[in-house]
Amino acid sequence: MSFYGLVLKNPFRNRTRLALSVIGIAIGIATIVALGMVTEGLKVSLEEQLKAGGADFVVMKNTTSGSESPAIKQNRVDEIAKISGVKQSAGILTSSRPVGGTQLGLIGIDQKDLNMMGAKITQGKAYSDNKSEMIMGKLAAEKLKKKVGDNITLKGEKYTITGIFETGNKEIDTSAAMPLLEVQKMDENENKVHFIYVKINNNADVKQVAKTVEKKYPGELITIASLEEFQRANDGLSTVETASTAISLLAIIIGGIGIINTMIMSVFERTREIGVLKAVGWKSRRILGMILGESIVLTFLAGLVGIILGVIGIEAIMAYTDTAMVLTFTPALALKALAIAVIVGIVGGIYPAYRASRLAPTEALRYE
Repeated sequence: MSFYGLVLKNPFRNRTRLALSVIGIAIGIATIVALGMVTEGLKVSLEEQLKAGGADFVVMKNTTSGSESPAIKQNRVDEIAKISGVKQSAGILTSSRPVGGTQLGLIGIDQKDLNMMGAKITQGKAYSDNKSEMIMGKLAAEKLKKKVGDNITLKGEKYTITGIFETGNKEIDTSAAMPLLEVQKMDENENKVHFIYVKINNNADVKQVAKTVEKKYPGELITIASLEEFQRANDGLSTVETASTAISLLAIIIGGIGIINTMIMSVFERTREIGVLKAVGWKSRRILGMILGESIVLTFLAGLVGIILGVIGIEAIMAYTDTAMVLTFTPALALKALAIAVIVGIVGGIYPAYRASRLAPTEALRYE
């Protein structure tokens, strides 16, 4: 049996303890992976929405100035449209309503501005702003088993589906778009919007136009032209990332403690074996390397199990709760999870490995 053969085989000698240790660490890794998939999915979805319909930047309420409401006065849409360099501006109000046992996302937008949403109507036609009509995303229509000409009742009023659209963005395609005024009435949020999508002229400079908007409304509005800018302005995404980092640290601490306990028990049980190895000429650093290697093998295995559990778990939760959230698993996320698992193995294996390497051969051989 070679040195590396021993390192790979020894962790599997006590299957019960191995299983318990792997599960304990895997739960922490699975949580990290699940949160990472949600965070990456949010980033992908936000990036798609920022690029929707070719809008050059999005205007949002500056909530950091102390305002709790994300709503913007609707007259700002027309005012921004008159700024030099602006080609088109569109006000959007988002909401949701229960339909068929699920929550249907609603996007309030004037019919003339549908191009800013990036919606391609594949069936039927667009709605009229002065009628109780809507167009439904392809995924929402499939889920609710609706087609062009069907009706949906929202807050006691019937709305006719005039068309089916597709954008390629999962969150938008699981929603319905309807006249802005209708969503404003439904939410009792008249003359308010949540976002203003802005498209500039071909010869205009995006940064310059965005700065002009912010200077015109200092402290009230902010402009978002990239995902990085949105992350700086959005506390929610920062909170998720902070939570993921905190859980990663917690997983290292708890996993490290678990590995210390597991490996110390392994060293106690193998005291005579370690004594024999030292008696036949193994040096202390070789013993230390073997125990530390076993610890890393154990946690690496836990990392792989954790990745699988995390992916399956978050997918199952989203399917059960019927949430239309984009989940994104990336190689970087997998490497991060495995790196954390290896760190846990190193942190948790150092003390037991050092203890094993310091055993005196004569004492170890007569240990019972």
